[in-house]
Amino acid sequence: MSHVEHRAAAPVSVRCAVLTISDTRTVDTDTSGRAIADLLAGAGHVVHDRRLLPDDPAAVRAQVAAWLEFPGIDAVLTTGGTGLTARDRTFEALDGLLEKRLDGFGELFRMLSYEEIGAAAMLSRAVAGAARGRIVIAMPGAEAAVRLAMTKLVLPELGHLVREVRR
Repeated sequence: MSHVEHRAAAPVSVRCAVLTISDTRTVDTDTSGRAIADLLAGAGHVVHDRRLLPDDPAAVRAQVAAWLEFPGIDAVLTTGGTGLTARDRTFEALDGLLEKRLDGFGELFRMLSYEEIGAAAMLSRAVAGAARGRIVIAMPGAEAAVRLAMTKLVLPELGHLVREVRR
């Protein structure tokens, strides 16, 4: 099957969980998590759960692991904690959970970011992969970065990704 046929056979609606990882944001100031949820809903996907946690790797890993065990969730999307500061530890929290990494996600995201912000794009440790038959995508915390990743990468392929990981 071609990628076109794969997309045609992919689910139109994917059930998602959204996690914002931040030591400073609140539910009211979480524009990135809200953008993910709004863009998913606008594309016909279901946001089953949305939460906000501080940048604590153990808590992040526990929440994502719990969602990976929940039968009503196909994809987990996170925002925040993908940079280089001492508190940015999302990559470390998720890396051990991923059974298969989708290196192309991070590579493409950084390429697209480079077009917008220049060499600073290399500071992102955005990552995606598969775990326990689910898709996991970790995006930066900036709303502009989230919108870029969602519109150019995630939304065009989310159903296709879920189809492939289920096979």
